[in-house]
Amino acid sequence: MVVLVFWLLELISYEVCQAHIAKCRLQDPHRPLHMYHQPGEFLIGGIVSHGGFFTSPATFTEEPPPALPEELVVLPKDYQHIVALAFAVKEINEDPHILPNITLGFHLYDSYDNARSTYLATLLLLSMVEKFVPNYICDVENNLTGVIGGLDSEISFYVATLLDIYKIPQLIYGSAPVMNDKSPGLPFYQMAAPEALQYKGILSLLLHFRWTWIGVIATDNENGERFVQTISPMFTKSGVCIALLQRIPDLSFSSEMFDLLRQGEIINRKIFSSKANVHHFLRSISFNNTAGDVVFINQNGEVVSSLDIVNWIIFPNQSFHRVSVGRIDPQAPPDQSFILDEDAITWHSWFNQTQPLSVCTERCLPGSSKKVKEGQPPCCYDCIPCAEGKIANQDDMNDCSKCPEKDYPSKNRDACLPKDISFLSYEEPLGISLACFSLSLSLITALVLGTFIKHHDTPIVIANNRNLTYALLISLLLCFLCALLFIGRPEKVTCLLRQTAFGIIFSTAVSCVLAKTFMVVLAFMATKPESRMRKWVGKGLGHSILLSCSIVQAGICTVWLATSPPYPDVDMHSVTEEIILECNEGSVTMFYCVLIYMSCLAIVSFSVAFLARKLPDSFNEAKFITFSMLVFCSVWLSFIPSYLSTKGKYMVAVEIFSILASGGGLLLCIFAPKCYIILLRPELNNREQLIRKKK
Repeated sequence: MVVLVFWLLELISYEVCQAHIAKCRLQDPHRPLHMYHQPGEFLIGGIVSHGGFFTSPATFTEEPPPALPEELVVLPKDYQHIVALAFAVKEINEDPHILPNITLGFHLYDSYDNARSTYLATLLLLSMVEKFVPNYICDVENNLTGVIGGLDSEISFYVATLLDIYKIPQLIYGSAPVMNDKSPGLPFYQMAAPEALQYKGILSLLLHFRWTWIGVIATDNENGERFVQTISPMFTKSGVCIALLQRIPDLSFSSEMFDLLRQGEIINRKIFSSKANVHHFLRSISFNNTAGDVVFINQNGEVVSSLDIVNWIIFPNQSFHRVSVGRIDPQAPPDQSFILDEDAITWHSWFNQTQPLSVCTERCLPGSSKKVKEGQPPCCYDCIPCAEGKIANQDDMNDCSKCPEKDYPSKNRDACLPKDISFLSYEEPLGISLACFSLSLSLITALVLGTFIKHHDTPIVIANNRNLTYALLISLLLCFLCALLFIGRPEKVTCLLRQTAFGIIFSTAVSCVLAKTFMVVLAFMATKPESRMRKWVGKGLGHSILLSCSIVQAGICTVWLATSPPYPDVDMHSVTEEIILECNEGSVTMFYCVLIYMSCLAIVSFSVAFLARKLPDSFNEAKFITFSMLVFCSVWLSFIPSYLSTKGKYMVAVEIFSILASGGGLLLCIFAPKCYIILLRPELNNREQLIRKKK
């Protein structure tokens, strides 16, 4: 019922306005045709606009008339601005707490949305009520306190050029005019939110719905040009492209997306409680209006307030309904400044989906990035997969990004996954297998050593240099146990001992083999009559070879530890999906020096044993040493390419396997035949058998 009454009042006001305007138009076409006046001790001036006179376009198909025909267009909506001001003045005058013993009045003129009428209306405000005498006021009732401008920025500018002479403030509820060098410092107080906030709200709305391919309609005037020049770089920077720019004549009114300070709200009455001389009081002022909202005017004369996002719902009978679906609040935190309730939006029936699309190119899914097509706007692009090692975890990313060092890209390159910590552990099958293999060989070596110690006085043990045999078995035992240093989380102590212990112990084992080989060769050479080699045959030579060869390797390892020792390190790049905990060798050169020296000992031992391989089997080990060193050299020759081609824990596993395989080859080839005789064929383990074989 209330809506119906309001609609009837608006319709009646529209008819009254039409009749009154037509009557005044006939009387004087050059004066403002509409005036509203209410007396008071202080007057509020107003420049309003019911509508305007628009000239029809001339086609010049015939001789034009002396004056082009004009059409009057009146908008009843603008009449509400007048009613709102009258209501606010009435409320102020009836409230004794606001302006006690002071009455407000108002004096309003219609500008008809053109410069001529605006200037005339402003001069009338500054002059007399009934007569127009510029720059002269003889009516005591004309105590003008302030002027309320219109929606159009040009109208506000026309008014300000005159009001500035009298230092009378102008409160505008539309967009503020743009100042230039010729008109600085005009007293505007903008009661509507700044245009910049409206642009920001529109941009936020476009980005929210991913509307990046848009058309812009602007009026064909200075304001329209300023609008285009302002939003173009702002929108382009945010990835919104203007596909179509259409300029329309400045002859029509368009509805606003954002509702300007809401319907039914009245500008607070306290603004007009001070005298006009009302200006520092209008700056940095904050108060609550009758709707309960906080109104704050900053130092620039702008109201800092929120804007509503309005959804206009048009019904089949051409009526419409306004629904507030969100708001933009510049004073809220950044993540709460733009609020939109999508469920409250009613889309037009033209759209066959919940949300319309407005893009030049379909979105790039995660795992790919945008590549702008050459010669095309930035909104038109191709989607290219992310390069290896990079990801894109959002739609329409401009570029793919690298994962942090502790993460790695997923298979689809759309997320970063945490890397696994990798090292050869006792808790995994590979580590357990190698540890068991190492302990098994150590146990076998210990049993062989015990067997030789138990049968230490038998001919086969004595004949093959008993002390060197014990040293070789102990070295092999330590080699097998040394492999355990490579299993487990790398620590400072284990990193220091791994390669150095391996190098010294293995070099000792190979030195024992080399000494045994030399002793076999010298023993046969000493059996010849008048041979000078007899004086070299004995324990001293074998021990000298063992100590000298081992000391050289120990010296290399000492220099290594003193100059650039190994240390625990983290490798994040070798394996994509793993963080490798490893022992950094410190000096790679020293590491390969250890391997090269050990290889040289093995080659010399192999060469000497190969030359002595045809000596009698029962008395010497040359044939077995030849096979053992052949296995040893084969293992370590294959170790180097295998070691260099693997990464992480598998590199460590390759070295452990090489240690165990080469040591196992020595144990098997040298000691298996002797253990066979000692344990299974004891009848062959006697001096007579050895002498018989020798003969």
